[in-house]
Amino acid sequence: MVATLALSSSLLSNPIKGEFHHRTLYGLSSQWRRNQIGNAFSNRKSYHKRIPYGAVASLLGRKPKSVKREIVVPEPDYRLPIAVLGIAGGFAYADNLLAAAPIGLLGLLLLFQTTRVRFVFDDDALEVKVGDQLEESGENVFVGGKNRWKYSTFVNWELWWPQFPILVYFKETQTKPEGQIHFFPVIFNGKQLYDVMVERAGPSKTSSPK
Repeated sequence: MVATLALSSSLLSNPIKGEFHHRTLYGLSSQWRRNQIGNAFSNRKSYHKRIPYGAVASLLGRKPKSVKREIVVPEPDYRLPIAVLGIAGGFAYADNLLAAAPIGLLGLLLLFQTTRVRFVFDDDALEVKVGDQLEESGENVFVGGKNRWKYSTFVNWELWWPQFPILVYFKETQTKPEGQIHFFPVIFNGKQLYDVMVERAGPSKTSSPK
């Protein structure tokens, strides 16, 4: 109490010193307010940096950019051509050359195609390419058009038979509106083929590996 009265008396007896003290206190108060505003602004900026783009886009009513799916190329599988050649060999061993010849040629064709034909599954379409460099396969020799079909045009697809896949079938509306059917021998890894078909084109209606 005595100290407070002494300070007040000192300020009253020396107005210049009192005015200087008042300005000093005011300056410190102003500096404190500026620091508080600056800290709040800094925290606000750092807060926005920590928010993921998807969350900001969601708050603003925008859709976040979709991430493209990786390209999948099922590995070649030689079981089918070897099995066909084995059947041809059986007929030849039984002296049934009439059956052995065409089956043997089919087996050789499948063996050759296994070394070069690739199914390429990109983000939005299935495309048939050739060679390890994945070169263009040209137009489809049976129905015309490019050997590339968007998953969104697939009506249905099947894999026969899951335990030892021989044929893959799919129907699409890209080639013609009423639907175009395609059959391909399964000269690829059947499990990889099935998994990527389910992921990109949706579940098959009747086929599924056990």
